[in-house]
Amino acid sequence: MWDDLIPPGVPYSEIVGEGEMDIANDTWVPIYDANGTKLNEALDGAYIKMPGYVLPFDISADGVTDFMLVPYVGACVHTPPPPANQLVVVTTKKPWPMEQLWEPVWVTGTMRTQLSSTNLGQTGYALSADVMEVYVW
Repeated sequence: MWDDLIPPGVPYSEIVGEGEMDIANDTWVPIYDANGTKLNEALDGAYIKMPGYVLPFDISADGVTDFMLVPYVGACVHTPPPPANQLVVVTTKKPWPMEQLWEPVWVTGTMRTQLSSTNLGQTGYALSADVMEVYVW
């Protein structure tokens, strides 16, 4: 689950820093402290299954193969991005046929701890998906 992406002993409340207001764009821009990029190294190489929302990087006629898995609707688009240790870049060989934006899914595959930067935000994890399925409430 998403809490597991934060290293043991680091409370979620300590990963969000102060932040500042972007007056020109009328948005709040978070400033994460060092805890926002701390990763749970026990997950490196682990085979996991986790839920989240698909935020595609590219969509083709077949679907999406590269996307960001985010913990809540609106992450990285309508609100400031979550900290790096709450964002997962996912790649899948079989395209996921997106029916709608912000589709909740389960993703199963091999997790890697890997800080990287995307145009949507800094990410802390990469997941190579073997299986994807719709998350049914």
